[in-house]
Amino acid sequence: MTEQIRPEVVVLLGNRIRAVRQGKDLSVVKLAELSGVSRRMLTQIELGQANPSIATVDRIASALGTTFPALAGVLGEGPPEGVEVWSTPNGSWASLLQAVQTSQVFVEMWKWHLVGGDRYHVSPAAGAPETMAHVLQGQLLVRSGSSDLRVDAGGSARIGNTADHTFEAGTDVAVFLGVVTMPRL
Repeated sequence: MTEQIRPEVVVLLGNRIRAVRQGKDLSVVKLAELSGVSRRMLTQIELGQANPSIATVDRIASALGTTFPALAGVLGEGPPEGVEVWSTPNGSWASLLQAVQTSQVFVEMWKWHLVGGDRYHVSPAAGAPETMAHVLQGQLLVRSGSSDLRVDAGGSARIGNTADHTFEAGTDVAVFLGVVTMPRL
């Protein structure tokens, strides 16, 4: 299952990206240059016509001097239930619950619900330290290259950010909390 941001979140992000870009008096061409995202893709994102990866939105946010959580409305006094950012037709989902920032890092807390057969691919962010996961229900399987990490309910793990990895349910359903730290650039 490929990574898909929920359609209503795509529209929300597109509107906020456009507003921040225009507020900074940046053209789409200049934002494309700063973010490394093509002008065409940026236009489609702003119009809610493209479903970018979270990594792509992170690059755009960084170029705008903001963050994915800020664009999603979770930074600071966001909704107490967070924002359901990702979901699949099978019933898997991920919600960005909360985020905080310091002068050096952004910290995001996610809640995941993965059903068997669904997976979520993660590409490491430059300079990001390890991700932490705590499994609330079931078993989480983290695949990276030739190695697998299994974490049972009640267990926690640190997941390296030096290589791509995939989250999967090791049983029928895996529910876990994830904490991601991103360096401020």
